[in-house]
Amino acid sequence: MREFAGMRTLDIWYAQDDADRLRELMASSMDREARRRTAEATKHARTRTHLQAFAKLTRATPRGRRIAPDPPLITPLDDLVDDPSTEEKALRVVLDGYARSLPSERRHLLGRYHMVDIARKVVGVGSVGTRCWIVLLLGRDDDDPLLLQAKEAQESVLAAQTEGERYDNQGRRVVAGQRLIQTTSDILLGWTHTVGLDGRPRDFYVRQLRDWKGIARPETMDPGLLRLFARLCGASLARAHARSGDPVAIAAYLGRSDRFDRALTGFAQDYADRNERDFETLGAAVRSGRVRAESL
Repeated sequence: MREFAGMRTLDIWYAQDDADRLRELMASSMDREARRRTAEATKHARTRTHLQAFAKLTRATPRGRRIAPDPPLITPLDDLVDDPSTEEKALRVVLDGYARSLPSERRHLLGRYHMVDIARKVVGVGSVGTRCWIVLLLGRDDDDPLLLQAKEAQESVLAAQTEGERYDNQGRRVVAGQRLIQTTSDILLGWTHTVGLDGRPRDFYVRQLRDWKGIARPETMDPGLLRLFARLCGASLARAHARSGDPVAIAAYLGRSDRFDRALTGFAQDYADRNERDFETLGAAVRSGRVRAESL
């Protein structure tokens, strides 16, 4: 953050993770085996494209390519409603609303595709209780796919405590935040609004299902690689705050001592302990029969 505090504003906004610098950090911080695993993870992330998702999540049917059912994780719309055609019309209106949230050149790109299927997707722990949909679109033929994910966006828990900008659509709030803090965001990132199957109005943000997104697994890292990973995460977090806030004020607040470092470490340890206690409480509730659970 001190480095960003000394930079010009435009330089902060142009700052990105330089590949050569990352390789230098890797060479100085990791042994040969760690570098090999990191290279494999990077290579794997580059395979996580829309084509890989298309091959994994869809299947050929007499009606053409459709999203493959995988209940309870993925459930096609046809299996959720009595009259899919009515719901499909409503979803096309939703897609039209999403298209209007995109810049004109991206709307032109989206207009080259047509919707062929939609399915409900079960989301991860961090988004539990929110709705998520997968939308399959095709371009010139079945070999020209586009998979979008529409994820419900709810009001921020900080909204009641702050006097920041208010949004008429929570999906728009999420998109604005991502565009502000990320150096490179999804070119099809947008938002929309709809009335759900339960009759309740809901806001969504929309992005491509996969676009070279990798998954880091800290539990498999040795101490050297874990330190490098934490360093890279810290640099990305600092850049996000430098773009969205006042880097000079933040750097001055953090100071040059290790008080902030120790505060974050203490919070992380306390939070990990809390997660373990919560998990044990849930496990006890499942074992006693108070809570029903399934292993997927």
